[in-house]
Amino acid sequence: MPVKEVLIVKLIFDGMEKPKQELDSVELERLKANLKLSYKERFEMLTRLYKIQQTMDRASIVHKPFINNK
Repeated sequence: MPVKEVLIVKLIFDGMEKPKQELDSVELERLKANLKLSYKERFEMLTRLYKIQQTMDRASIVHKPFINNK
């Protein structure tokens, strides 16, 4: 293998060997709090996020030129 390909392969394997980062205590507390939600609360949150996602998919940016009538 050429030197460039060897370096790329080495970088990929080095990246795979890095240990996973641990969660912050704040993130862990938020995850625990979310697990305590009822199925109804989870469904309502999911529905809200889905509606937002659908709205964003249909949204388009419209630009109207500024006309100064002075």
